[in-house]
Amino acid sequence: MTLTITGLLIFLLIAGICGAIGRAIAGGTPGGFFVSIAVGFVGALVGTFLANLAHLPELMVVTVDRHPFPILWSIIGAAVFVALIHLLSGRRRLV
Repeated sequence: MTLTITGLLIFLLIAGICGAIGRAIAGGTPGGFFVSIAVGFVGALVGTFLANLAHLPELMVVTVDRHPFPILWSIIGAAVFVALIHLLSGRRRLV
């Protein structure tokens, strides 16, 4: 399977936005847009895995260069991933 440079940039942008939303929902993590991109891609993996376990359909899927990217599961997975990082790190947050 091939992916064009334009498709890759669109994937990075979508993953960054999904990761930023997931980070905001779960309380945020330090870092910039590159951290959001990484969290967005990990969130897509975690969210899709959890959706498949629960036999839930893929909602809000964006297809770029014939490669699907699950928007909703990426946001949910990113929020779960960031929440797990907060839980495992044991860092206290001041509200």
